[in-house]
Amino acid sequence: MTRTQTIASPLKTTASLLAVATTAIALQTSPGLAFSSEAQQMCTGDAMRLCSSEIPDIPRVRACMVRNKAQVSPGCRAVMDREAAASASHKREAAAQ
Repeated sequence: MTRTQTIASPLKTTASLLAVATTAIALQTSPGLAFSSEAQQMCTGDAMRLCSSEIPDIPRVRACMVRNKAQVSPGCRAVMDREAAASASHKREAAAQ
């Protein structure tokens, strides 16, 4: 292994971990469609695969995930559907008051 390869490998690993952490934070703190820890677990891989170019712009990550919903894993899609329904329910309740 060359010196460049020795340095590049940890840098790639660090960059990947940073990207995953950023995605998890973006999904967790996105207003209007706040994702639970379950959603973070189920959707982080999909967000990295489909929307990595949008990180760290939270609204763009959220829009990308919604736009690519047909391509996300079944588990992520189920969580997104469940949390979107809960958010819509809360909005209806707030509007009724």
